[in-house]
Amino acid sequence: MRLIVISGRSGSGKSTALNALEDEGFNCIDNFPVRLLASLVAGADPSERLAICIDARNRRADLERLPSVLDDMGVAEPGIDCRIVYLDARSPTLVKRFSETRRRHPLTDATTDLREAIDLEREWLRELAGIADLSIDTTTLSAPELAAELRERLTMDSAVELSLLFRSFAYRSGVPVDADFVFDVRCLPNPYWREDLRDLNGLDGAVREYLDNETQVAALCRDIRDFLAAWIPKFAAGRRRYLSVAVGCTGGRHRSVYVAERLAAHFRQQPTKVLLRHRDLPMPACSEASGALEREAQR
Repeated sequence: MRLIVISGRSGSGKSTALNALEDEGFNCIDNFPVRLLASLVAGADPSERLAICIDARNRRADLERLPSVLDDMGVAEPGIDCRIVYLDARSPTLVKRFSETRRRHPLTDATTDLREAIDLEREWLRELAGIADLSIDTTTLSAPELAAELRERLTMDSAVELSLLFRSFAYRSGVPVDADFVFDVRCLPNPYWREDLRDLNGLDGAVREYLDNETQVAALCRDIRDFLAAWIPKFAAGRRRYLSVAVGCTGGRHRSVYVAERLAAHFRQQPTKVLLRHRDLPMPACSEASGALEREAQR
């Protein structure tokens, strides 16, 4: 059977995740008690596809027991394909979401305000976050974007062992909290200081041509590529299913976009599922240019 455990801090998009998985044919259960998990799995059909949400609405003691429950369950039920998906967002974003919806946080009480509850929830879920197979930062994602990312990253060809996500980002907007590797490319020549390139981005031909001709850019891309090529197999050998690589520059529009595109183009030639996201590019600009890049010869 296939089991997906959805967790994360309140307001991070867990309901959206369950709805997306339900649309994919999973039987979904929200607010599932940890103490009933073993019984649920033992009584499920081997062909069943289940998605359950386990979060801070459980008792803290039960959440702390969850990793051992999952380990015991894997020994008792060796036919289970279990994946843990952890959703999170930056704390100010979670506060804003709760303020807009006016819903009560499960850990607020007479002595604990909303921000304190959000910080406390991180502590409750810290161990579960540490063993997650897939972590997703939903800070900048809309509900449809989160649903699409889950469908892409959880729907994998059985022949593909690893899903690799490259994401460009702007340092001024914060580092993605779900990144496994973060590469800073702010040391590279910046097209922003060229007036004719300032309003373009790393998907545009003029910016790509400018960066193509800079030897530092080629050297850094090569070093990052070789580093990942050396270490990705180590993660895959450890049964790691998902890796997220974040590439950052100051504004998230020129250098990081260009480097992420080059890395993704290279690793698409490997037996790896490669996804590409540009966090700080406007979506229309990103989608219009990406098709042309796919048709270019791999560098």
